[in-house]
Amino acid sequence: MRTTYGPPEIVHLTDVPAPQVGPGDVRVAVHATTVNRTDCGVRAGHPFFIRALTGLFRPRATVLGNEFAGVVESVGPGVRRFSAGDRVFGYSPRFGAHAELLSISQDGLVAAVPAGLPLEDVAPATEGAHYALSIIRKAGISGGQDVLVNGATGAIGSAAVQLIADLGARVTAVCGAAHAGLVRGLGADRVIDRDEVDFTTDGHQYDVVFDAVGKSSIGRCRPLLKPRGLYLTTDLGPWSQNAVLPVVTRLARGRRVMLPTPIETPQVIEYLHERIASGRFRPVVDRRYPFGQIVEAYRYVETGQKVGNVVITVVPPR
Repeated sequence: MRTTYGPPEIVHLTDVPAPQVGPGDVRVAVHATTVNRTDCGVRAGHPFFIRALTGLFRPRATVLGNEFAGVVESVGPGVRRFSAGDRVFGYSPRFGAHAELLSISQDGLVAAVPAGLPLEDVAPATEGAHYALSIIRKAGISGGQDVLVNGATGAIGSAAVQLIADLGARVTAVCGAAHAGLVRGLGADRVIDRDEVDFTTDGHQYDVVFDAVGKSSIGRCRPLLKPRGLYLTTDLGPWSQNAVLPVVTRLARGRRVMLPTPIETPQVIEYLHERIASGRFRPVVDRRYPFGQIVEAYRYVETGQKVGNVVITVVPPR
């Protein structure tokens, strides 16, 4: 947990009361969770404006973590979807997954773990993926389109490559040469080596440019877009311009900018569940840390070098 904003070192393990199980809630014994970009930003209180949501001077959520996989320990009155002993995974928008126990509504982003899959492999299946899926759906990406994904090896980018390819679109992935084989295995048709080529000078034009790391701009990517092309981003930009450009570019009726907000409905988790069960989506795992080394996990995520996801093992697998 943490009680203030700051660097990774403010996070520490301690005993806290078990979360309550209200009507319609399930309490999960967490076996695995993740440390991701959202956790890092909320822990640090950066950018500063997010404190309007998380607490101006002190954080409201002392236990971070939004992805989890584990076993249902108990259920509250009215719960019909799950029973004690069920293996589940999901996403907790209000955090709390960096703990041994987590309480979440049965109607939230929680689903059964597909048979035969280890909990540690399913835990990282929701945070980056639900952002990617939300953006894909709001942008209306469909089969036959040409889509470029910048940052194809991050949690959002690696999920986006798979989910977009699954729709039948042609995917060009931007990443380092060392990971070209990985992203091709995820479904990319073409790979641009970011270390050798400025992807914005690529001769192709695309229906969609998906900046999964928020490090480019519509200005740089405009030549890549078809006349009615769409630039998708996951970041506000250095001057928060991406909060305004979606309105401005929509009125211009040419190349457009979108900064979609996440969709957090049970249908999202069920969609991901189906694709995990069929093998059409698999979260990419970079490193695994035991719960006692969560500070080291935060430090690694903040290097910006992770590939896919960083998993925290709360309960070692038998």
